[in-house]
Amino acid sequence: MELTRQPGTMGAPAPTPPAAEPQRYGAAFAAVTALFFMWGFLTCLNDILVPHLKDVFDLGYAGGAFVQLSFFSAYFLVSLPAGKVVARVGYKQGILIGLGVAGVGALLFYPAASLPSYAFFLTALFVLASGIAFLQVAANSYVAVLGPPEGAPSRLNLTQAFNSLGTTLAPLFGGYLILGHTTGGDRIADAHAVRLPYLGLAASLFVLAGALSLMKLPRVPSAEGDPGSHSIREALRVPHLALGALAIFVYVGAEVSIGSFLVNFLEQPSIGGLTAVAAARHVPYYWGGAMLGRFAGSVVLRRVDAGRALAACAAVAAGLVSTSLLASGSLSMWALLAVGLCNSIMFPTIFTLGIDGLGKLTSRGSSLLVMAVVGGAVIPVLFGVVADHFGLQRAFVLPVLCYGYIVFYGLRGSRRG
Repeated sequence: MELTRQPGTMGAPAPTPPAAEPQRYGAAFAAVTALFFMWGFLTCLNDILVPHLKDVFDLGYAGGAFVQLSFFSAYFLVSLPAGKVVARVGYKQGILIGLGVAGVGALLFYPAASLPSYAFFLTALFVLASGIAFLQVAANSYVAVLGPPEGAPSRLNLTQAFNSLGTTLAPLFGGYLILGHTTGGDRIADAHAVRLPYLGLAASLFVLAGALSLMKLPRVPSAEGDPGSHSIREALRVPHLALGALAIFVYVGAEVSIGSFLVNFLEQPSIGGLTAVAAARHVPYYWGGAMLGRFAGSVVLRRVDAGRALAACAAVAAGLVSTSLLASGSLSMWALLAVGLCNSIMFPTIFTLGIDGLGKLTSRGSSLLVMAVVGGAVIPVLFGVVADHFGLQRAFVLPVLCYGYIVFYGLRGSRRG
């Protein structure tokens, strides 16, 4: 497979890098796919931590959402320096740095639970997310440029499908090992329930880093530029990239808001009337839908315009959330769970549309898009404030508005000038 030319920042084609052997591409793709699974797993565990820590520390909806605020604010603060580092040292070293930092963050859960301290938990989450921000900057753009640009949406959807496999399994893992081992009365013992799971995750991250350090991943010189030669302001002048960053912001905000409060929503007597453990068993339907949709999207997007497919999925998602907002009982419950299927192609498709044609600006554009993941910090807190004042179900008007903007981006905002 030969790498095609990437457009340069001034419209001139960048030099074509030497062709890499197909088997090397296959090995690199498989290795990076394992990263997508791991960070999906770690991110989705927050959906279990929110109700767990909310109960342990007796928090309201807004207070519980600080789990997501701490986690996703790291993307905003770390992504820009991560992009500079990746541009300087290359994708492989950027990935190894990310795995190491994430492993340290997972280890910090042990002292946080031993105290126990909510502030320490939030600090551990911030460090963990800082490592994942490195992985996002390096791995998303690496997959996008590792082959012909017209196949980027398909490739990224395939790797994101394995990310969704991680998000599907995490609630089952967390529901059993965390929620299933809480007493509901002993605050110290309930806080300790997270120690063993996160020690295991830290070990997995360090093992994965060791394995990847021994692999030879092909470089993509056309997308790795001098970190001092391009600024984030230069990237922001590209309209489809700037609008794409806003699309990532509202998409992640909507997805995380729904996932964070899904357990609490299904516990509502007017919706599902489920226990926390039973509700956690339903969360994989939400993330599993995203997984199935991404596997399908990796095939469909080879033949269908990516922008139109994005707009269609966002429109259906807005309709399903509106149904959940206005209905009750099983209709409201299953309508919200079905949103996961519509979410499936959104992040990878927005990402590839946003960095399309950036050439040497790819690492900067990737940093900007990963910074926009901070929507997962901001919108869930707003969601929690609305839920505390007007009720949990009414707060779902925020995701409806988010999906409305994504419809616009798919149809108009993503078009290159």
